[in-house]
Amino acid sequence: MRSRSKKVVFFFPAFSSTEATAPLGILAVSTPLLRAGYQVCLIDSTITPNFKKRVIEELSDALCLGISLVTGPMIRETVEIARETKRLYPDLPVVLGGWHPSLLPDQTLAAPYVDVVVKGQGEDALLEIVQRIEARESFAGIDGAGYKENGQLIFNQPRAMKPITAMPPKAYHLADFDAYERVCGRRWANYITSLACPYNCAYCTNAGVYGRKWNALPPEQVGEESTDLAVRYRLSLLWFVDDNFLVDRERALGIAEELIRRGSKFEWSIQASTNLVVRFSVDELKLLRRSGLTQMQQGADSGSPRVMHLMNKDFQKLETIYEAAEKLSAAGIRPSFNMIFGYPGEEASDLRQSIALIMDICRKYKGAEFWTNIFTPYPGAPVMEHAFELGINVPTTLEGWSDFFPRYTVLPWLKGKKHREVQTMREYLRLAFNRVPVSRLEKTRFNRMVHNLISFPARWRLDHNFYKFPVELWVKDVVNQVISPPKPKVDAKQLSSEPVTC
Repeated sequence: MRSRSKKVVFFFPAFSSTEATAPLGILAVSTPLLRAGYQVCLIDSTITPNFKKRVIEELSDALCLGISLVTGPMIRETVEIARETKRLYPDLPVVLGGWHPSLLPDQTLAAPYVDVVVKGQGEDALLEIVQRIEARESFAGIDGAGYKENGQLIFNQPRAMKPITAMPPKAYHLADFDAYERVCGRRWANYITSLACPYNCAYCTNAGVYGRKWNALPPEQVGEESTDLAVRYRLSLLWFVDDNFLVDRERALGIAEELIRRGSKFEWSIQASTNLVVRFSVDELKLLRRSGLTQMQQGADSGSPRVMHLMNKDFQKLETIYEAAEKLSAAGIRPSFNMIFGYPGEEASDLRQSIALIMDICRKYKGAEFWTNIFTPYPGAPVMEHAFELGINVPTTLEGWSDFFPRYTVLPWLKGKKHREVQTMREYLRLAFNRVPVSRLEKTRFNRMVHNLISFPARWRLDHNFYKFPVELWVKDVVNQVISPPKPKVDAKQLSSEPVTC
């Protein structure tokens, strides 16, 4: 019989190599454990050399292994670590939580190397699970938990959602910000001030986890916590990862006033829908800018009203994208927009409308930037209710989802020549206008000169919808990979893992 310690080991599988920072979900569930007297060990494969060996060593005297993950490449390392854990420590419980287990709890728990899943908020549920493990008791009655008993999958009733004001602070002290800086080139962290979103876009999984009951921290708490966090860990940027930060207009302005009053020195970024952005005057946005807000990420998603309707985004009009870009630019805040290509029902004319929108906005507003994605049909999104009729082959096992993200950039209706053309088009969009990533990469003068020169033919190609013989992309690849590869401004130590950047 294994001895029972007070140690819980968390593994966080690699998601991004150049924009890495501490996993917010694990920091959140760690606080109740620490308050209850448990020891927490966090191993993030992005920053931990020989992370597999390290996980196995730490598990030798642990109560359990916890893994937090979202759908996609993170599942690959999750499966590898969980399988090895059960091979070496067959009686050690493996607990999975996070976005993917919350959306597909049955399929996740069915994996032979998974013992317990947590659906939804995990702070209270995981503490109860760990306490039961330590006491060698059943998981029966733990709301939000699913477990195995005598070969059967058992799911307890869902756990009621707690408002964010009732949640404990995150255990940021567990994060190795020095190591993340070596990977990313800057010190930054995620911070959250509100939960959920009042809208239900057809491609979004948010409602599947949180519903649409938006709730938020008061401005005073946001000002105190974020300022302390930035000072304590010498952070230059906080990314407020709220699903829709600007739902409450007065609260947003109150947060800005709090940060100014406290003399905060960090930059911060948010995401919001354009229809909420345009409610603010330029003077109000300038107040947000004075408080440190430098970037606002928005879901433009398509330049076609017809596709916007298919996305269940009738609440957003095309003119609000222009108005948001206009107001944010006037206030000195960088307007950033996400675009989705290949949404079910999108036609060639719709795609051209999206490109025209991007080109027009970026020419009119020099600081504007667009980040493009090919539609990915994630579990839990409303559109996935029609997966079968769309021809999407939904994986039937946990490990099957590990390749789902990259595989489904090739869609049943967007493949072959059409898919290659869209990917080439996205490459030219990356070259045509400057974008500002979270990570800081050092480029040589030659590198910058080549990229600037390539931007001119890239814009011509996008204007004329011509993507054959992409010589500019070949030149770019030679410069980036052979002649003058960009590198983090802080030298990154060699890692044993090969993180996937999505």
